[in-house]
Amino acid sequence: MKPRSTDTPIADADLSKIDARAVRTPRAPRWLPLAPWLFVALWGGGYAPVKIGLMYSEPLFFLVLRYACVLALLVPAYFVVRPPLPKTGRAWLHLAIVGALIQGAYFVLTNFAIGLGASAAGLGIVLALQPILVALIMPRVTGEGVSRRAWIGLALGLIGAVIVISSKASANNVTLFGVVTAFAGLLFITAGTVWEKRFGSSQHPIVASIVQCGVAGLIALALALPLETLQVQWTWPFAISLGYLVIGNSIVAMTLLLAMVRYGQATRASALLFLVPPCSAGFAWLLLDEPFPLLALVGMVAAGTGVWLVRGA
Repeated sequence: MKPRSTDTPIADADLSKIDARAVRTPRAPRWLPLAPWLFVALWGGGYAPVKIGLMYSEPLFFLVLRYACVLALLVPAYFVVRPPLPKTGRAWLHLAIVGALIQGAYFVLTNFAIGLGASAAGLGIVLALQPILVALIMPRVTGEGVSRRAWIGLALGLIGAVIVISSKASANNVTLFGVVTAFAGLLFITAGTVWEKRFGSSQHPIVASIVQCGVAGLIALALALPLETLQVQWTWPFAISLGYLVIGNSIVAMTLLLAMVRYGQATRASALLFLVPPCSAGFAWLLLDEPFPLLALVGMVAAGTGVWLVRGA
């Protein structure tokens, strides 16, 4: 009588373990190839709604309303969809930190600066340095290399963004307050990008947005209570602008940006920000009747070529 072989059960058990690991391994979503173009359109289109919204609301309270609306949409959606929650306290913490750095500190600074009339030119030019700063930091933090072609693309993208911004700015529109605020915002959005790449994990977009916008909303509210009157004029232009920023920027665009950072190279994702000034200028021309100089078109081409070089590196 032959002894019963145990090879098959052992092999089956091993295969089941391998399959379980494969299921747990996060994979890039299928929509990721479309993310860059949708992100640029949504993020670049945010300048005009912010400018319109700040005609009817104070800057910090505008953010409080923005994040409250995000939670009003996504909390009920969570109970319908029931997506999985982060499994560790550390994962919760990393979500909160990214939300505090980008949705909180970065947007608080930019809204506050725009609301007080700080230089949009100075703000835009300094924030255009973000992809360069990310490229300098990433090799030291995550070992992510940057090729010579990518550096050429980053330089060209920066030049293009600066050309677009400068073509729309007058010489007396640059203020020290705008530059200082821009540098602070630059540090926070860069830190948030690096933190997401280094510590971020794949979480359901509904859960991530609830945590991050909840934290950011508390930050904005804590600053708005002692500094502002918390008053708003409810008009149709304000409501439409708020709706765009809630859905287009805070939910969709942020989800796209963090997904591109998490599943690809942070430098490539950040390089897309070079296209934001040209895109913002186009939307401002369409929605606010702001002039679009010919020089801005030159900058748009340069920025687009730079981003193409970086993403192809």
